Amino acid sequence: METLQFLADGFASALQWQNLLFAFVGVLIGTAVGVLPGIGPMSGVALLIPVTATLTSGQDPASAATSAIILLAGVYYGAMYGGSTTSILLNTPGESSSVVTTLDGYQMARQGRAGAALSIAAIGSFVAGIVSLVALVLLAQPLSEVAIRFGPAEYFSLMLLGLAAVSGLAGKSMTKALLMTVFGLLLATIGMDNVSGVARFTYDVPVLYSGLEFLTVAVGLFALGEVFKTILHRDYGGGDVAKVGRVTPTRQDLKQSAAPIARGSLLGFFIGVLPGAGATLASFFSYIMEKKLSRSPERFGKGAIEGVAGPESANNAASGGAMIPLLTLGIPGSGTTAILMGALIMYNVQPGPLLFEDNPGVAWGLIASMFIGNLMLLVLNMPLVKVFAKIIETPPKYLLPIIVAISVFGVYAVQYTTFDLLLLIGCGIAGYFLAQNDYPLAPLVLGLVLGPMIENNMRRALTASNGDFSIFLTKPISLAFLVVAALWLLVPLLLKMRGKKVLINEEA
Repeated sequence: METLQFLADGFASALQWQNLLFAFVGVLIGTAVGVLPGIGPMSGVALLIPVTATLTSGQDPASAATSAIILLAGVYYGAMYGGSTTSILLNTPGESSSVVTTLDGYQMARQGRAGAALSIAAIGSFVAGIVSLVALVLLAQPLSEVAIRFGPAEYFSLMLLGLAAVSGLAGKSMTKALLMTVFGLLLATIGMDNVSGVARFTYDVPVLYSGLEFLTVAVGLFALGEVFKTILHRDYGGGDVAKVGRVTPTRQDLKQSAAPIARGSLLGFFIGVLPGAGATLASFFSYIMEKKLSRSPERFGKGAIEGVAGPESANNAASGGAMIPLLTLGIPGSGTTAILMGALIMYNVQPGPLLFEDNPGVAWGLIASMFIGNLMLLVLNMPLVKVFAKIIETPPKYLLPIIVAISVFGVYAVQYTTFDLLLLIGCGIAGYFLAQNDYPLAPLVLGLVLGPMIENNMRRALTASNGDFSIFLTKPISLAFLVVAALWLLVPLLLKMRGKKVLINEEA
């Protein structure tokens, strides 16, 4: 009953006119971000953090934090909706979790069934969003109560697990992902040490005493990095846009999609809860599962509607699931939730077990707004499918300057320093070169966000144990997290080595 009361209070907050407006703007921009190839939810959320700071400047701190996170979360799950549009119409994924949708979605579009594919993607996304939010409501409070019992040793180990999970699953090379994680942790040490007050890696440059601003680094790496890639590679898109035609799905389409939507929603939610797994993995698993369960798997890859319904439901459910570790444990499970976490901290709201006690208005207001936002998305996506399809045709000569302008003005509006503008450009160049060489950017962002918290919890644990490192192994929960983190990194390596040995034996 207490949970229902909190949820009712959350709806009272989310239904205020300014928060309804923020939710609507968030999902609208999120859908557009998902539709535009290459931008993705991470870049979209990072770009809009400074915009929210400007829009909420007149509100009290708690209301400002609630409004800002409602808008940013709307961009996050809105982008999951929009990502399917380019996959289906252009065979170009709007973001990584929509890669699987191209396999059958584009084939359906070529057969003149683009409208049915787009509408099933929207319906599946809505159902998955509601399923994941119901699970979030049921699990958020109990999990946060369990997490309150965690001490600094448990938190240190849990954050290491979060880093290991993302490092183990990001990019093609685990070595490169681990290098990026360590690089993010190193960047997090720049500035004044919170405990001793000693300046670290500042080289007597006063602007570095406060450390590198997370917002500047995130916007530079993702938004400007993508702009540089588009310009230097002349990657301006192309190809024929498939005609949308009839939008409403037939009764047969709905019948074939019902079970895949239900399975994708449940699978996606549980995969989303795992730190580092994310929406991309959820959509791949869902597609594989639907193909295995199908009585006619040969239809997949040739326009099977199940191949659109399952993955699109899974990636939206995963975005809801990823909110659980973020809100209850303070552990971002993906690059986008790491950016959302950075935004919350910027508004002096600390995600974690105390969030539901210290800032219940922010937590429950966000959860309630996601119910409203999902309904808005369904209303938006069904009739406006043809309108959003037109966004694909936005010429890069208009789009790229807009992204650069938002990046520069947004960062300068928050920081007011030319140093941050130079850092923004430097991070954009670094983001381009790192992405070109298959160095994943998400682990770097996670390292930068989690670095200070990892260090503080390690120091607190060592202070309590008089410098004895065995405290991390003698506490059962801490030891369990460390073992899981080690397995997360070692198991893929062992499987890879085993695969190479089998290959060598076969060749011999």
